[in-house]
Amino acid sequence: MKKHEWLKNPWPVGLVIFFIIFISYIAGFITFASRQRMDLVRADYYDQEIRFQKQIDRVQRTAPIMAAALMAYDPKTKTVTISFPSATTGAETSGAIDFYRPSNADMDHSVAVAPNPAGAQSISVRGFQSGLWKVRVQWTSKGQDYYFEKPLAIAPERS
Repeated sequence: MKKHEWLKNPWPVGLVIFFIIFISYIAGFITFASRQRMDLVRADYYDQEIRFQKQIDRVQRTAPIMAAALMAYDPKTKTVTISFPSATTGAETSGAIDFYRPSNADMDHSVAVAPNPAGAQSISVRGFQSGLWKVRVQWTSKGQDYYFEKPLAIAPERS
C-alpha cells in the first residue's frame, strides 16, 4: 500500500472515528444516568403503594358526598375552611388534614381533624410559603374512612 493511499478512500477511517465517538457518547450517557439521584416522592413509597386499594375505597366512598365536602381559602385572613358533610361528622370523627407542598417535602404540614358542631374547621395558613399546595383531607367517622384532595394556591403577601 502506498503512502497516503487511505486518503483516496476515507470510509474506513470515517467509520472508525464514528464508532469511537458513538461508543464515547454511550459510555458518557451511562455514566451520567447512573449518577442521577432516584428519589421517590415519599420515603415510604412502597408502603403507600401496598395501601393504595384502601385509598381507592376511601375516594369512592367520598365521591357521592363531595358536593357537601367543601374547601374555601380566604386570602385576607390567610385561613382555609373545610366543611365536612354532616352525615360524616360526629363525636367520634378523627383524621388528618395534610398540606402537601409538591416542590418541597420539608414544608409539608399536618393538622388533626376537629370540626366544630356545624361540621366546619378553619385552619390558619399564615407562615406558609406562597405557591401551590395540595390539601389532603382524610377522616374516619362511624367506622367509615373518607378522603378528598384539592389544590390550594396561596397568594404572596402584599406589603
